[in-house]
Amino acid sequence: MRLATWNINSIRARADRALAFLQRTGTDVLAMQETKCSDEQFPREGFEALGYEVATLGHNQWNGVAIVSRVGLADVERHFPGQPGFGETPEGEARALGATCGGVRVWSLYVPNGRELDHPHYAYKLEWLLALRDQAAAWIDPATGDPAAQVALVGDWNIAPLDTDVWDMRWFAGRTHVSPPEREAFAAFAGAGYTEVSRVHVPAERTFTYWDYQQLRFPRNEGMRIDFTWASPALAARVTGVTIERNERKGKAPSDHVPVILDISG
Repeated sequence: MRLATWNINSIRARADRALAFLQRTGTDVLAMQETKCSDEQFPREGFEALGYEVATLGHNQWNGVAIVSRVGLADVERHFPGQPGFGETPEGEARALGATCGGVRVWSLYVPNGRELDHPHYAYKLEWLLALRDQAAAWIDPATGDPAAQVALVGDWNIAPLDTDVWDMRWFAGRTHVSPPEREAFAAFAGAGYTEVSRVHVPAERTFTYWDYQQLRFPRNEGMRIDFTWASPALAARVTGVTIERNERKGKAPSDHVPVILDISG
């Protein structure tokens, strides 16, 4: 099975790119983030015409996640259990969508940005990550879940775990995405028993997944690596390769992120 994650940065603006990507790469399951549309506005017809089932979670032009699959799409969950809300959205922002696809429990995740270190959204980000970590641990705990569960936590994590995951740490001084509490929250998923498989298969430094549109960031390779997959032990053992599709940042009207593809055996 081929599973990909992609912060599409508006699916209505980039549906044609997503469809072309699926056809070109033979991807079976695509988890998307920042779809920026309501469920009713999602352009599902094009995906369904290619044989994909579609699950979406979107309230308005902000946030939004989706999963499309041609290997089954069952037991859809909107929000993970215990997901915190923020501000006027106590039911939870449109940031987490789960579905079982080809025997793998896929979670499309758009982790809160955090905005600034002293902003309430930063505290919300840390709370959100802790709640997800606790839930993810429970899914594979022998007492509360299934140690053999195939779980993929994929998406835009809005955290650069290593200094080499940003183009210049000096530029990020005092900013979000690289602060010690965020990095500790990210690393806690390893403590919960998960493996970040993209790092295992693509360990190269300065291999980015995001480049801002401004200041010629992409031509200068001034990017960030913030799109990852934490895999449960049973799933991590099946991942045979990971590809970061850098060329998707080129061409007409690209997203500012690129897809990350996992190849899964069996």
